[in-house]
Amino acid sequence: MRRALSVVLLALACLLVPLGTLSVWAKYEVGDSDRYVATMAPLASEPAVRGAVADAVTNAIVTQLDAGPIQSAVDAFVHDAVESFTGTDAFQKAWNTANRAAHDAVQQAIDDGTDGPVTLDLAPVTGQVKQQLRDGGVPFADRIPVTHTTITVISSRDLDRLRQSLHLLQQAGLWLPFAAVAFAAAGLALARRRRPALTATALGVAVAAGALLVALATSRSLTLDNLPSDVDRSAAAAAYDALGSSVRTASWWIAGAALAVAVCAWLPERLRRRTPPRPPAPPVPPEMRPDASGVSIPVTPRRTE
Repeated sequence: MRRALSVVLLALACLLVPLGTLSVWAKYEVGDSDRYVATMAPLASEPAVRGAVADAVTNAIVTQLDAGPIQSAVDAFVHDAVESFTGTDAFQKAWNTANRAAHDAVQQAIDDGTDGPVTLDLAPVTGQVKQQLRDGGVPFADRIPVTHTTITVISSRDLDRLRQSLHLLQQAGLWLPFAAVAFAAAGLALARRRRPALTATALGVAVAAGALLVALATSRSLTLDNLPSDVDRSAAAAAYDALGSSVRTASWWIAGAALAVAVCAWLPERLRRRTPPRPPAPPVPPEMRPDASGVSIPVTPRRTE
């Protein structure tokens, strides 16, 4: 009974490792507005993201303009202006503002079940480009409407599928990692042979962390393969990688630490088994055996004549 309980507790500890990693990520990165914005901020310098933003804003602007025979030249000019703007500090600020608003929408949907897609509003970018063109003396700049140009971050279907899982993970928070540690400690305390139990547990933790890495890679592939046709694949891949970076890093660290513990627990036992036993001491000859007082007195045999 004791052995069975130990095995169950150690198995639960291993299973809780990937769930605990995800719960910490969901609560302290996805659930925290400042950390989310800090995670997504570097994407403003990614060429794929800048290109996707430039294309979306340009399309929103030129569809509202009728330049007649010079329409193609106007389209190219606007695209160049928008693309140039994406390399400025003003774009970084607008990007952070848009991501903060998108995060608040995602968190509200998780908390109260709001339906509908989550979008990234690029109207601030359009407004900044309009002002830049106006300052440059472009004749049609005043005719550019500042509409709510959006990029879909999460579709309604995906949001509905992820809402409950993210809500449960955020509610769990640090409880799952603490539970994993408690189960591991209790299981090792009940184990009859603790060193082999520690080795097996460490290997189980490493396998669980590796399984999470495989799941993340599979999810990434499936997500990118099922993107709508109007979503830039490279930009979506950059966003997915940025958002899941901390989970992957934590999983690699957990797997590496667990393997190190397993080796440290297994190696001494292995070396002890391979060490040859020490040969027995040679028998003491009778003449060197101690007398009743415990003192060994060599006895010289008499020479017979």
